[in-house]
Amino acid sequence: MNRLHTPIAHDIRVETRGEVSLAAPDYARAKLLAVVERQHEPVLAARVKLTQASNHVVKPAIAQAVVDLNGRPVRAHVAAATMQEAVDLLQDRLTARLARVHRHRDAHRHHAPAGRAARDDEAAREHRPHRRGLAPEDRRIVRHKTYSLPSQSARAAVFELEAMDYDFHLFTDAASGCDSVVYRDERADGHRLAVAGPVAGPVAGPIGEPEPGLSVSTAAVPELTVPEAVARFDLTGLPFVFFADTATGRGNVLYHRYDGHYGLITPAR
Repeated sequence: MNRLHTPIAHDIRVETRGEVSLAAPDYARAKLLAVVERQHEPVLAARVKLTQASNHVVKPAIAQAVVDLNGRPVRAHVAAATMQEAVDLLQDRLTARLARVHRHRDAHRHHAPAGRAARDDEAAREHRPHRRGLAPEDRRIVRHKTYSLPSQSARAAVFELEAMDYDFHLFTDAASGCDSVVYRDERADGHRLAVAGPVAGPVAGPIGEPEPGLSVSTAAVPELTVPEAVARFDLTGLPFVFFADTATGRGNVLYHRYDGHYGLITPAR
């Protein structure tokens, strides 16, 4: 079941999927409006998606929001036992994501620690949607996305990951030209970088010193075919596998979707 609700303020659109209660869209719109009205920059658009999954899922109520903050998309994604709880959590997490963007802009000319964002909402990470458990033989690559990777610094990539509430972010390092991925390293309370190419050493910040909160993986990125990446994925149990495709030499990411299947991201040639 899909329903699209007409916005009533600030172009806040609410879409529902599954058996979402009739009261939930208005509740979500009011909560998001409370966040939008506190922003000091123009909010050009905002949308919310509420999804009620099947009852056998641990946290069946899923809420996602994307806000266009003066041209900068900001995203939040949470799950909970009930839709009201999910919307409340969404409001908190979106507020944290927007605060991260404001800090980045305010401190653009200063050397701000990259790891701070990982600590700000550490408790909220437990409210991420749970991945559905599927046996490896039942999993399929159900989404294959190809796009031109952004060329950016590792620090900018971390900012993108945090602003969009991603688990990982694939990009091309502007300095080395190598395909790279940044992801959250909760054990180190920061972020980690893997590079599909030679790693010279610690990532430097804007003043030439090591970037705080961002560590670099020294393990070589494997060269694999997609079937080999799937096999490695099943063996490791990790949320994603970053590999250099043997056919193209480019960095690819095979990841575990929340529906239990695989997604594949490949750079456009």
